[in-house]
Amino acid sequence: MRSPSYFFNVSTFTLDLGRLTLQERFRSALCDASRLKNVSTFQLFNFSTFIIALAMMMSCNTISEDERLIYVKQPDAKRTVLIEDFTGQKCINCPNAADKIAQLKKDYGHNIIAVGIHSGPLAVYSRGKILGLRTAEGDEYYNHWNIQEEPTGYINRTGEISTIDKWDKLVREAIEQTTPVTMNIYGEVNEETREIHFFVRTLTNKTIDAKLQLWVTESGITAQQAMPDGSNNSDYVHNHVFRTSINGTWGTDLKLQEYQDVTQEFTFQVPQEWVMNNLSIVAFIYDETGVLQACEM
Repeated sequence: MRSPSYFFNVSTFTLDLGRLTLQERFRSALCDASRLKNVSTFQLFNFSTFIIALAMMMSCNTISEDERLIYVKQPDAKRTVLIEDFTGQKCINCPNAADKIAQLKKDYGHNIIAVGIHSGPLAVYSRGKILGLRTAEGDEYYNHWNIQEEPTGYINRTGEISTIDKWDKLVREAIEQTTPVTMNIYGEVNEETREIHFFVRTLTNKTIDAKLQLWVTESGITAQQAMPDGSNNSDYVHNHVFRTSINGTWGTDLKLQEYQDVTQEFTFQVPQEWVMNNLSIVAFIYDETGVLQACEM
């Protein structure tokens, strides 16, 4: 046997209630309902209940705007960790640091960005047929941070310069921290003009005075490297090698206002001797507390 219907089909009504007061809307709707044929008392009761609920919802427009809105603070973002690896082609233990970075990137994926900064007396400048990876900017970082030995690393520019045996712990602790800054980088490469045109977008949940740093790194560089066994490997492949900064050795000032979406545009001209497909742009924001966030394209 077919069960009786206990739901009122509201779609059978067309109620022009826009210009009426709340009380008039309620009475008009009930009067319209009472004139319908074949509507049971139970159905009418359900419709009346619906109208009452509708009236209660309509009454919300008497609440002022400042009473309706609830401020919800944007949560902190996950942190991407920057490893500045101070290294050199004459450093016999530096390949061990490269292996450690490869392991960390395997463990944490895109949460790790590593930059190999060839610098100091164990690094090599290019001369003649020798391809060296040392740079003047790398030496400036080396001297500024008072590097005493290689390989050593600076994890998010917090704490002390550390040897590779401490990197696992320091990276794990850094990744577990959150940051008020969200950022990403995107763009395109023009192989004909050898230009990289890109944008850096940042957002923060509090006001911050910081600096934006942009670096170019290159991977897949085949060049000599002293090895842990004392040999010299002329076919060693160097990855994430610091090539140059784009916006100065120490970056440019960046004032971030709370919830202000900031997008900056940049263009970089790639030197002829660099392999464009092997390049990356590393962007990070830092202040006196260390690196707040980093990203890579």
